[in-house]
Amino acid sequence: MYFLIISGMSGAGKSRAVATLEDLGYYCVDNLPIALIPRFAEVCLAATERYERVALVTDVRAGGDFQQLFDSLDSIRDMGCDYRILFLDTDTATLIRRYKETRRRHPLMDKGVSMTAAIEKERTMLSALRNRADFVVDTTGLSAAGLRERLLALFSTETGAAFEVIVQSFGFKYGIPPESDLVFDVRFLPNPYYEMSLRERNGTDPEVRDYVFQGGTADVLMRHLTTLIDFLLPRYMAEGKANLIISIGCTGGKHRSVAIAEALSEHLRGREYGVVTMHRDYQR
Repeated sequence: MYFLIISGMSGAGKSRAVATLEDLGYYCVDNLPIALIPRFAEVCLAATERYERVALVTDVRAGGDFQQLFDSLDSIRDMGCDYRILFLDTDTATLIRRYKETRRRHPLMDKGVSMTAAIEKERTMLSALRNRADFVVDTTGLSAAGLRERLLALFSTETGAAFEVIVQSFGFKYGIPPESDLVFDVRFLPNPYYEMSLRERNGTDPEVRDYVFQGGTADVLMRHLTTLIDFLLPRYMAEGKANLIISIGCTGGKHRSVAIAEALSEHLRGREYGVVTMHRDYQR
């Protein structure tokens, strides 16, 4: 039996994550008391209906001492159950905006406590759990569909492929994706932004791609990049990683990074692992 512990900042998308994991066949439980996790595992193991994958949501509602959670997870591992921790993070400004849009109250907002202070308190309370997480997904720039796509990519290893390569483009102006394993900066390539006919298009457009690849610099980059990735991938796989996240960035994440991410993905497809291409910022 495999347990996925879902945690993270309030408003970061845990409910949406649960919906996606249910679609992947997980049995999901929200806010199960930490002390009951070992007993819950015993019940699942003894049940006539076999539960192969279980997702448990825990957050600040369980309290700030997560050592009890770690002890409970050690207990279920002793029972022969494996587990991983998924942590959803979001920057403070985005969380404030989301709470204002939904008119919900942050769970740590006591009388006289500002929302900013409540969010920072929560971040401190969850820091130990975040440090222990196997997967950290920053939802700051992700739509609901984008979060679903990211989770499907991360956990598709449990529904088929043995290893997943995630190639994503991003814009440096919006921040480097914190979940990245490898980050490449392609801001030295020709920039279609300065061509008015191309500015509103993105790097999946053939004309934008041709502009990025003009002059041969991008071709030289691709030769070096594909050689490096081809060298690294078998070694990451031998190390036991479930996935590798390669992030390629340009200024706004719309043109150059998208074109290179598409080219790299095309190079990697058709091998013994799955390849997922994502463009975090190209619709901004």
